[in-house]
Amino acid sequence: MRLFLLAVFLSCSCARAGCEPKIVNIGAVLSQKRYEQVFKDAVNQANQVYGRDKFKLNAISVTHKANAIQMALSVCEDLISSQVYAILVSHPPQSSDHLTPTPVSYTAGFYRIPVVGLTTRMSIYSDKSIHLSFLRTVPPYSHQAHVWFDLMREFNWNHIILIVSDDHEGRAAQKRLETLLEERETKAEKVLQFSQETNLTALLLEAKELEARVIILSASEDDAAAVYKAARFLNMTGSGYVWLVGEREMSGKALSEAPDGLIALQLINGKNESAHITDAVAVVAQSIQELFEKENITEPPRGCVGNTNIWKTGPLFKRVLMSSKYPEGLTGRIEFNDDGDRKYAHYSILNYQKSRLVQVGIYNGTQVVMNNQRKIIWPGGETEKPQGFQMSTRLKIVTIHQEPFVYVKPTMLDGTCKEEMTLNGVLIKKVICTGPNETIPGRPTVPQCCYGFCVDLLIKLAMTMNFTYEVHLVADGKFGTQERVNNSNKKEWNGMMGELLGGLADMIVAPLTINNERAQYIEFSKPFKYQGLTILVKKEIPRSTLDSFMQPFQSTLWLLVGLSVHVVAVMLYLLDRFSPFGRFKVNSEEEEEDALTLSSAMWFSWGVLLNSGIGEGAPRSFSARILGMVWAGFAMIIVASYTANLAAFLVLDRPEERITGINDPRLRNPSDKFIYATVKQSSVDIYFRRQVELSTMYRHMEKHNYESAAEAIQAVRDNKLHAFIWDSAVLEFEASQKCDLVTTGELFFRSGFGIGMRKDSPWKQNVSLAILSSHENGFMEDLDKTWVRYQECDSRSNAPATLTFENMAGVFMLVAGGIAAGIFLIFIEIAYKRHKDARRKQMQLAFAAVNVWRKNLQPSSSVETQDDRKSGRAEPDPKKKASFRSISTTLASSIKRRRSSKDTQFPPTDATGQLNLSDPSVSTVV
Repeated sequence: MRLFLLAVFLSCSCARAGCEPKIVNIGAVLSQKRYEQVFKDAVNQANQVYGRDKFKLNAISVTHKANAIQMALSVCEDLISSQVYAILVSHPPQSSDHLTPTPVSYTAGFYRIPVVGLTTRMSIYSDKSIHLSFLRTVPPYSHQAHVWFDLMREFNWNHIILIVSDDHEGRAAQKRLETLLEERETKAEKVLQFSQETNLTALLLEAKELEARVIILSASEDDAAAVYKAARFLNMTGSGYVWLVGEREMSGKALSEAPDGLIALQLINGKNESAHITDAVAVVAQSIQELFEKENITEPPRGCVGNTNIWKTGPLFKRVLMSSKYPEGLTGRIEFNDDGDRKYAHYSILNYQKSRLVQVGIYNGTQVVMNNQRKIIWPGGETEKPQGFQMSTRLKIVTIHQEPFVYVKPTMLDGTCKEEMTLNGVLIKKVICTGPNETIPGRPTVPQCCYGFCVDLLIKLAMTMNFTYEVHLVADGKFGTQERVNNSNKKEWNGMMGELLGGLADMIVAPLTINNERAQYIEFSKPFKYQGLTILVKKEIPRSTLDSFMQPFQSTLWLLVGLSVHVVAVMLYLLDRFSPFGRFKVNSEEEEEDALTLSSAMWFSWGVLLNSGIGEGAPRSFSARILGMVWAGFAMIIVASYTANLAAFLVLDRPEERITGINDPRLRNPSDKFIYATVKQSSVDIYFRRQVELSTMYRHMEKHNYESAAEAIQAVRDNKLHAFIWDSAVLEFEASQKCDLVTTGELFFRSGFGIGMRKDSPWKQNVSLAILSSHENGFMEDLDKTWVRYQECDSRSNAPATLTFENMAGVFMLVAGGIAAGIFLIFIEIAYKRHKDARRKQMQLAFAAVNVWRKNLQPSSSVETQDDRKSGRAEPDPKKKASFRSISTTLASSIKRRRSSKDTQFPPTDATGQLNLSDPSVSTVV
C-alpha cells in the first residue's frame, strides 16, 4: 500500500514538473479564412502520428493582409510573439501579386525561423542569399525545363529555339534548360530574350530564319499572349512548328491567343492549397520529432520588438526540414533539393485542341509518360509528329586563314576579287568572306577574298547538295579548344568550335583536325584529307668561305704538300748538280747557262704538281729524273684526291637534318638553347597536353607557343624558333614554297581534316557521302595537286648541283692575290733594275775617265815606256800610280754629285759607249 501511494505521489509530481508533452506552435499565413480550419485539422492529424509524449503541435494562423507592411507586423505580433517553430505561407489569391510571401520570408528569415511555401512558384524564392529560411512544397516555374527537356528526348527533337522574357523568371528557365542541354552535349540553336520594348515581330523573324522549328516559350501571361499574336501574323503557328510552353503561358489571356496544337504543362495539385497545407504540416511534424531527438534545442524568439537575436536552433531545424522525405503526401512524394524547392513534382502534359486543353500524358517526377490512347493534334492540324527542323538552304560557313587550304586577300576598290590563274592555267575560284583584317589597326571586320583547297571543296559541296552559303572568318583566329570561364570549373569552347556550338555558324569548312575532344561536342564528316604531325626546321645552308677550295685537305696536309714541293726541288738541284752526267759544266760557259739551277728546280717541282708543263730546266741526270718521275706520281695522286674531295665538298654537299623526329633527344630533353613550339589552343596543343609521356615537352612548348601557324613559321625563318610542330600538310607545303625551310622526321599522331557540324545537323550524312564520292571520282586528288603538292623547292633540289661564285670565290681571290703580288713585284724589279743600271753607269764613267787619263799620259811617257820595255821593267812610277787613283776618286765623286742634282744627266757617251771627251762637261771633269 505504501508503494502504491509513493507511485501516485511521484506521478503527480512529474505532472507538476512539466512531464506533459511540450507545446510546439506552428504558424500559417493562409490565402483565405476557410483554410484555417484545414490547417487546424492537419495539425490535429499530425499530433496523432508524431510526438505523442514529447510534443504537441498547436496551430496559429492568420490570413494575408492588404500590403507588405501590415503583413510583416502581423507575422511579428501574431506568430513570432507566440514562439512558432515554423511558418507556412500560401500564395496570395491574386496570381499577379507575388510580393505577399516576401514580407513573411524576410521577417521570419531574419530570426532564422523556417518558412514553408505552399503554392509559391516564383523562382526568386530559390535564391537563398535573399530568402534565407524559405523552402516550399511546390517546384518553381523554372523546374518545367526538366519536363521540356524530357519531351525533347521523347520526340527526338534536337533543334530548339528558346524565347524567354528578360526577367528573373525567364533567365532562371533559360539557365536550367541550358544546363540540361549541356549535359546532353548540345545547345539551343538560338536564345531570344525580349522585354516590354522589344519588337516581337522582328524577334520572331530572326527565329523564322533558323533551321529549328521547336519553340520553347517562358513568359508571363500578358507577354505570352503578345508572342502568340505576333507568331500567328508571321505564319509561325502552322504546320512544321512545335510550341512548348509552361503553366503561366496557358492561363488567362494567354490561353485565348494560344495557337492550336500547342503543348503545355500544368502542375498536378499545384493550386490545391488544402492538400499542400496537409502535406506541409506532416513534413514539419516529422522534422520536429527528429529535431527533438537532438540535444541543446533552444526556444524560438518571442516577438520582434527589441529582439535582434536569431534563433540558434533555426538553421539546424531548416537542415532537418530540407533533408526530410515524405513519400505518401496528398500531392505525391515530397523531397527538397539544395535550394529548398520541391523535387519529383508531377505535371500534366496538355495539348490545345480546338480551344480546349486535352491531357495527352504526364510527367511522374522522373520521366514523361505519354497516353497513346489520345492523339496529339500538332499545329496546322497535323497528326504526324513534326520533324522539328527545316533544312535551311542558306548556311553560315566559318573558316580560318591557313594556307594552302584558305588564302585571304583584300578585295579590289570595287569590292570584287581579282581574277588569278593557277599554275595549270585554271581560273582560281574565290568567294567573299567577312572577317577581321589583320593589316589594319583595330582588326575591323571587312569583306575579303578567300580561296584555296577548302574554298574549292565548299563550292563543290554546295553544287552537289544544293545549298547556298555565306562565309566568314573566325573572330579570334583560333581553331577551337576548351578554356575555363573566369577561373571557374566551367569550360567553354573558343575559336571555330565555339562559333559552331554557339549558333554563329552552321558548318566549319577548314583544316580542322579530327580528335576525340572535339568529336564529343560536334559531328565530323569523313576526312577530306589524311595527314599527321611533323616538324619544321630551318634548312642548314652551308656558307662558303674564301678558303672553301682548301676544305678538301686539312691544314696539316697542305703544309706537308708545300714542304714536299720545296724539298723535292732542292733534291733535284743537288742530284743534277753533283751527278757526273748532269748539265752543270763549269768549263763551258754556254752549258753552264743551260744547267739546272735551284730556281729552275723549284719551277720544275711546282710545274709538275700543278700540271702546268715544263718549258725549261728539266733534270738531265738519271738520278734526278727518277726523283722527278716519283714526284710526278705523287702529284697525280694528290691532284686526283683533291679534285674528288672538292666535288664532295662543293657540289655534293647537302645539309643534314637537325632533328630525327619526335623522339629526338633535343625534344625529349628540352632546354632554352633549343626552342620548339606549336599553336596555342590547337589540336596539336591538346594532343601534347593529353599525352602523359609528352608532358615534359608540353611544359616547354606552353611557354613558347604562338597565336597562329603563320607567326610560328616566320619565327623559324627568323631563327627565333628552332622547330615548329604542326600539321604535315601545311608544313610540307610551306617547305615546298620557302626553300630555306625543311620538314624532318617521320609523321606521328596520324589523323585527318574533316568538316565540322553540330550533333543535330541534318547535313552531316549528306556531307560525308559527298566527300566519299569526291575521293572516288578523283576530285580530292585534283585539289591536292592544285593546292598542296606544288613543290617548287623540291624541283630545284632534284636538279643537278652546280658550283656558284660563292663556292669558288676563294679561287678568284687567289688569282686576284697573284695579280696584286705580280704588280707589287714588278715595281720592285723596276726599282732594282734602275739601281743596277745606275751602278753600271757609274762603272762605265769610271772606266772612261781612266781611259782618257791613259791617253793623256801616253805622249810624255812613250820614251820612258820603250826604255822600260827594253830593260824589262813594267812597273809604273809610284807617284804616277797615286796620281791616277786620286783622279779616279775625284772623277767618281764628281759624277755622284752631278747625278744627285735634279738637272744633272748622265755624261754623254759615243756610239761605242765610251765617254765623249768633246763634251764640255766631260772635259770639265777631266
